[in-house]
Amino acid sequence: MSEFKDKVVLITGGSRGIGKACALAFAREGANVIFTYNKSKKQAQALEDEIKSLGAKGLGLQADVRDYQRCQQLSEEIMDKFGQIDVLVNNAGIIKDKALMMMSKQDWQDVIDTNLSGIFNVTKNFIISFMKQKQGNIINITSLSGIIGTPRQVNYSSSKGGVISFTRSLAREVAGFGIRVNAVAPGFVQTDMLDDLKDEYINDIKPQIPLGRFGEPCEVAKVVLFLASQRSEYITGQILRVDGGLGM
Repeated sequence: MSEFKDKVVLITGGSRGIGKACALAFAREGANVIFTYNKSKKQAQALEDEIKSLGAKGLGLQADVRDYQRCQQLSEEIMDKFGQIDVLVNNAGIIKDKALMMMSKQDWQDVIDTNLSGIFNVTKNFIISFMKQKQGNIINITSLSGIIGTPRQVNYSSSKGGVISFTRSLAREVAGFGIRVNAVAPGFVQTDMLDDLKDEYINDIKPQIPLGRFGEPCEVAKVVLFLASQRSEYITGQILRVDGGLGM
């Protein structure tokens, strides 16, 4: 029997891309998978059905992680319904790429509010439940851009760099409660975000990847699953790169 059988897993931004791959990975292990989505009810319903077809429980909840009050309600809903939280995957994120000289205040604020403040909003509202349980795993999805910096991504790189510091700081803070906090830093992965990048930029970057290709969402999900499992029980405060060697 899988160690994740009947565990309660929450994945933010879970209806597509890396979040969806994580949701399906945990579902295959028998977990109760709750995921948030911001806009598409249709996508969320399709994922719920796919999770249930794997023999697991799936629940999609609409939530904008920028909204602190909604994140508070989310915590209450999940704890009322399931009574516990075992794994939190903070995945929700956006990009609004521009050169700094062209970047508006709103472009900056939207990315910081979603990618960094969103992680605060969700984690803050679950941390007491984790501490009362004296166990749990928090896995934050950051980015290679938060480690090495990427041109035309000052807002995104800043937000993801903040996620790395958030991860390390919280890992120290809650280790004594049996809670582990880690992060995964993907490089270029085949998701909708990659589709938003200009072709010339993609053609420039691909030859620089030692493994010679972009990653797949399921390859990131495998690392998330590892960090949530007992196989990584002595790992906390770490940032695991999944980048095909690009950042080495």
